[in-house]
Amino acid sequence: GGCWHQCCPGRNNACWVPGTHRARCYCDSYCERTGDCCQDYHAACRRAAVGCMVGPWGPWSRCSSLCGVGSKARSRQVTVPPRHGGDPCPDLKQRRGCLGEHPTCGTAK
Repeated sequence: GGCWHQCCPGRNNACWVPGTHRARCYCDSYCERTGDCCQDYHAACRRAAVGCMVGPWGPWSRCSSLCGVGSKARSRQVTVPPRHGGDPCPDLKQRRGCLGEHPTCGTAK
């Protein structure tokens, strides 16, 4: 058997084929870390691998609090999803703290 018929991203214990001497060999991208890839893994899977690509960050949102401590968020979109064991997507959302300073804050009690 070989990986030519299946390549799986990430860690997937169901992504294996019978190898030599009745041992399993794996066709998931995690096999590179564990060293139990099938002999044809690189030729069959890594050549076809496409890593995730993302677009630019969007603008930060307004502070969630008009007065005092709050948070802002921003996001970005996946432009090319990962395929055939390619690199996974990085974070698509970010959050940071902010301080709401609405003009009415000083008079609110």
